[in-house]
Amino acid sequence: MTDDQKYLIIGAGPVGLAHIKALKLAGIPFEAVDAEDDLGGNWHHGVYETAHIISPKGLMEYSDYAMPKNYPEFPSGKQVLAYYNDYANHFGLREFITFNKKVEFVYPAGDNKWQVKFADGEIKLYKGVLVCNGHHWDKRYPVFEGSESFKGEILHSKDYKTPDQLKGKNVVVVGAGNSACDVASEAARVGASSYMSIRSSAWFLPKLVAGYPLSHFAKNWLPPFVQRTMLKIGLRLTVGDLSRYGLPKPDHDILTKHPTIGTEALHYIKHGKLTPKPGISRITEDEVEFIDGTKVKADLIVTATGFHLSYPFLPKELHRTKGAFAQVYGRSMLADFKGIYLIGWEQVRGGVGACVPIGAEVLVALFKMQEQLKVPIGSVLKEAGYVIPKSHLIGMFDLLKQLKKLKKNIPKLLKLGKQMDKKYYDFKNQVIPIPNL
Repeated sequence: MTDDQKYLIIGAGPVGLAHIKALKLAGIPFEAVDAEDDLGGNWHHGVYETAHIISPKGLMEYSDYAMPKNYPEFPSGKQVLAYYNDYANHFGLREFITFNKKVEFVYPAGDNKWQVKFADGEIKLYKGVLVCNGHHWDKRYPVFEGSESFKGEILHSKDYKTPDQLKGKNVVVVGAGNSACDVASEAARVGASSYMSIRSSAWFLPKLVAGYPLSHFAKNWLPPFVQRTMLKIGLRLTVGDLSRYGLPKPDHDILTKHPTIGTEALHYIKHGKLTPKPGISRITEDEVEFIDGTKVKADLIVTATGFHLSYPFLPKELHRTKGAFAQVYGRSMLADFKGIYLIGWEQVRGGVGACVPIGAEVLVALFKMQEQLKVPIGSVLKEAGYVIPKSHLIGMFDLLKQLKKLKKNIPKLLKLGKQMDKKYYDFKNQVIPIPNL
């Protein structure tokens, strides 16, 4: 079989692995590549050695493959990576992946094919491309006045790997998310001083309530406003008013942005080991000055300020992002191009494990639908009233409902697509030449 009859899967992280398995089981020809030297995505190249997941293992594990029974409720990063390797070995996925194979360009070619150029110079044609390159790699850096004069080190939380980087140092962490709190708490243990600069606070949720993971109390039959109300009442009793910790009140409703899961940072604040500060106004050679006028000595500044959603190998015409979410229909598809799928950019509250294999199965069903249509599936979804998402955040139960509804509607969507084919019987992707070929 020629390559232009195959799909290409970019990325062998948690999302990519589930799609490799789904296409393999469906008998759909494909290849998979990853720029790294092994599988696992961010769990292979991005997490620090003391990291533990914030979701319990029952929500983190794939719905079709359980984590080992001897794993704790919140496994370590090393255990999670071992799990993904076990998953790949169990289902025979590794043989389909070419490692150290970086994609440089993915451009629409003639006859609705996709031309892919790799960093090693190889160029191949594919039937379609599944983009599973993750969203924890293109670092977002804040801009601070005077940072060029700073004699210490400024690094992104992605580049933090071990407590040795913090030992004996005056550390300022920028941010209030999970990574920020982990690094600031570690600095509170091993550093000379630890500060956490927060422009707008987050909601701090405990990992455990009455010995159960917090997600144990989330029920899909409860309306969202009821869950939010119950959660706020519980937080008043367990965490209390954040101003008692010197933290700003959240400027958004609970669950409308990613909360911080865990209260370790609050523990160190109350023990005088970690000091919350407002936003940074400027940096000098050896100090950080905050917007309230206070200054602290600093040897190391860690910016835990997140990542850009980025597809650097796509032409600008197809780089459809708005902030942290992709401008797609049905979670992954464009309305004006067929054969390109932007997958796994959502950040699922609760856990992704149950959602990813089901999402991959639904996408395989849509591939089979696409085989019967000339127009892109994305255009059919748009015509049927599906809309582009307004956020990258989604609840696990909501995503599962959406996936099940989409799969159920495939026969109706196919009928609509065939009607659209009569009008657009000769649909062709716009051809965009790869630069410098």
